[in-house]
Amino acid sequence: MMFWVIQTLNGISFGMLLFLLASGLSLIYGLMKILNLTHGSFYLLGGYIGLAVVHLTGSLLLAVLVGSLSIALLGALMERFLLRRFHLQELPQTLLTFGFLFIFSDLAIVIWGGNPQTMPKPAMFSESVQFGAFFYPSYRLFIIGFGFAIAGLLWWMQEGTRVGAMLRAGVDDEETARALGINVSLLFTMVFALGAFLAALGGVMGGPIMGVYPGADFEVMLLGFVVVIIGGLGSLKGALAGGLIVGLLDNFGKVFFPEFALFTIFAPMALILAVRPAGLFGRE
Repeated sequence: MMFWVIQTLNGISFGMLLFLLASGLSLIYGLMKILNLTHGSFYLLGGYIGLAVVHLTGSLLLAVLVGSLSIALLGALMERFLLRRFHLQELPQTLLTFGFLFIFSDLAIVIWGGNPQTMPKPAMFSESVQFGAFFYPSYRLFIIGFGFAIAGLLWWMQEGTRVGAMLRAGVDDEETARALGINVSLLFTMVFALGAFLAALGGVMGGPIMGVYPGADFEVMLLGFVVVIIGGLGSLKGALAGGLIVGLLDNFGKVFFPEFALFTIFAPMALILAVRPAGLFGRE
């Protein structure tokens, strides 16, 4: 029993990190129809910047703020001055973001080196929490609670605010939204920056668990696409459900079938797509 509880919590905590990555990816595609292959780079760069801030200040909170906001600014600049030139042109957008994925990957190696690095945990989460006869890392529990809190905040923003109403209008009918006076151009920039912010947030928060290392951008990008495909592109509920499913499948797959770890993720994805091609919560 103890084994199953621990492995389930490990899968949920990893799933929450995937949700942070995939929610931004899903938002960007849902409104702007941009398949942003640079999203994994935002995760990696956010983690490296957060690591540098932690080493300088010892504060995870400051690392989260600096890492996430700096990558949000980078995302806004990319959308404003580069991607906007190719609005609704899928092939140029894909090639451009794919190129930046390699550029940022090489820059990260030049600046931070090629050795894996682990971000230290905050002192308040250095101890484990006891549940009956077993102990569990408090930081992983914090990640689970933090992920659900972000999910609730994003849901409230999308469903209960004026910005969320404009966002839904832009997704449903961009031309009508423009005719009603909604600044869709500014909305695009805000959403792309928010998506970059969430990816970088996942990179910083995941640093003490997964570490920061070259190649993490490609790995999380692959898993992020699996999450949004399972959950449905453009759906926050889908990103949350997909993140939890992939996190649990990845964790239990590595425990029971390490040589078939990827199969345990992609086989259920193929099965879900065969039944629901738009994903669990995507629009048919």
